[in-house]
Amino acid sequence: MGCETTLALPMQRRRGLVGLLAAWLAGCQGATAEGRDDVAALRARMVERTIEHPEDSRDPVRDARVVDAMQRVPRHEFVPEPIRQHAYADRALPIGHEQTISQPYMVAKMTELLAVRPGDRVLEVGTGSGYQAAVLAELGCEVYTIDIVAPLAEEARARLDRLGYGRVRVRAGDGYLGWPEHAPFDAIVVTASATHLPPPLVEQLKPGGRLVIPAGERPERSELLVVRRGATAQDVKIDRVMPVAFVPLTGERAESRRR
Repeated sequence: MGCETTLALPMQRRRGLVGLLAAWLAGCQGATAEGRDDVAALRARMVERTIEHPEDSRDPVRDARVVDAMQRVPRHEFVPEPIRQHAYADRALPIGHEQTISQPYMVAKMTELLAVRPGDRVLEVGTGSGYQAAVLAELGCEVYTIDIVAPLAEEARARLDRLGYGRVRVRAGDGYLGWPEHAPFDAIVVTASATHLPPPLVEQLKPGGRLVIPAGERPERSELLVVRRGATAQDVKIDRVMPVAFVPLTGERAESRRR
């Protein structure tokens, strides 16, 4: 009945309604495009001012591939909606469950230190929102990521799928133990502070692989380490990069070493 009534409208009126609808759709599309441009500009400014040319004494990120990946990943999509206006500030932000999304500079620097190549198999311990995993995926890596907080892992999986990063494999579990079914890994990144090097992670590195991890007795006063594995898990070289502050690495074994 409704369709018949619409079709029975005078031609002039129908044209008017079609014109109004077209104008409304064009306005919506324009607003969306404008919003995308605004976000892209904020992201470009974040990359330029805090990653390529930090305004303080921090070491800039020089790997152009990492810079490009940071430019492509929409960080605001990984930040809770109530605080999205801060998505492109160079700071860690809460994502719920007492966890945070790391500041953009730290994500970029840790990614650069991993020195990954397209096709590398990379393990991330501490999925969080999924942002670091998305950056690694943009670099062409085969990404496996674990979070001990099951709701965060599920939310990250759905978010990564929605944004086109469906090839990233996500699971809930104790990242201290790694993901032995998919080892060895070319690189491992840990996005929480440990008191020591987790032996399972070192064992799951390929010879010549890199582990980037914050470590220290107190999470808020840790050091960012780059661990290079030799022929065996006992043969490691450790470089200390910078002081950092992270949430603590949790899990039964990680916490038992804190006590």
